[in-house]
Amino acid sequence: MGNREKVNILMVDDQPAKLLSYEVILAELGENLIKANSGREALEHLLKEDVAVVLMDVSMPEIDGFELADMIRQHPRFQKTAIIFISGVHLTDLDRLKGYQRGAVDYLSVPVNPELLRAKVSVFADLHRKTHQLEALNRELRTLSSNLIATQDDERRRIARELHDSLGQELSAAKMMTDKIIMLNRSAESTKEALEISNLIDHSIQQVRSISYLLHPPLLDEIGLQSALQFYLEGFTKRSGIEIILETKPSSFPRLTAEMETAMFRIVQEAVTNVFRHSGARAAWVALVKEEARVMGTIRDNGKGIADDIIEGRPDRIGVGIGGMRQRVKEFGGELRIGSANPGTIVEVTFPIEAAEGDSQTGVTSINRATQREVAL
Repeated sequence: MGNREKVNILMVDDQPAKLLSYEVILAELGENLIKANSGREALEHLLKEDVAVVLMDVSMPEIDGFELADMIRQHPRFQKTAIIFISGVHLTDLDRLKGYQRGAVDYLSVPVNPELLRAKVSVFADLHRKTHQLEALNRELRTLSSNLIATQDDERRRIARELHDSLGQELSAAKMMTDKIIMLNRSAESTKEALEISNLIDHSIQQVRSISYLLHPPLLDEIGLQSALQFYLEGFTKRSGIEIILETKPSSFPRLTAEMETAMFRIVQEAVTNVFRHSGARAAWVALVKEEARVMGTIRDNGKGIADDIIEGRPDRIGVGIGGMRQRVKEFGGELRIGSANPGTIVEVTFPIEAAEGDSQTGVTSINRATQREVAL
């Protein structure tokens, strides 16, 4: 079997002899086999273990197989757990339909064919294992993507600082030296050339400042999201001719974590850039709302709207910009919605701001409550 990860197979039957026979048949698969003599005992195992396949008898006292399957499917953790029914009596089509409606993936009749049982269980066990491997790879990919975004933000901050502190200062020094030459030079022709050079340096200084700010606005670190967005959107309006209005609630918007402020700023920045590039809009509105447990950002324009395939999230139609927005939102467990505003397009971002520890504890409490309800049944 190599070093592959073993999965748990839960076998449920009120007859110990049948459980023993299933154990013997499935032993060569090399998985972890767990036995339960009742539906109640099976639920207790399910709540403690990550189970790949549940092999259960249809006819059991207290809780029969159909009822047990129904309970299993009601719990969010077990929505995709494979359930195989084994029946010692002939099942009608109505019985089979009832089982499938409650989440069964397959049926076997007694006497059980050992090879058939091993084959069916093996397929679902391998599927569960591959699903877990895929989930692990997806988590790793999300981590790498988050690290890449964080690295990009750090690099933008570094380049912005270098542009402002190094190149910006050198250009300012060149500007002062050129202006000094103009004051000292008596030649009209030389003065004219020097003035042209001085104007070019002025333009370069403004360009450096703009690029530096677009890479990473210093106001974002120093004062916060509201001021940084206000300054950025005012500049955007001057550059693009699109009037953009910023509204915040509360009016004096509070500080968020540095990471969340950066994420929200970048999302708004990308959204209004898309307004300029694609919408043909004359005006746009940006709103920030902070509530007790979440922060919401809304960007809306009065342009020509957005294609349905982009709203639906088709990978071949979503560009790097929207993909980056989605990734930033995922980092915080938030939600991104893009839709039509009639007229125009609306982008809505929601970030939860509850403490991570509190969220985790809430999740555990919810599972425990669900566990108690199921066992009580």
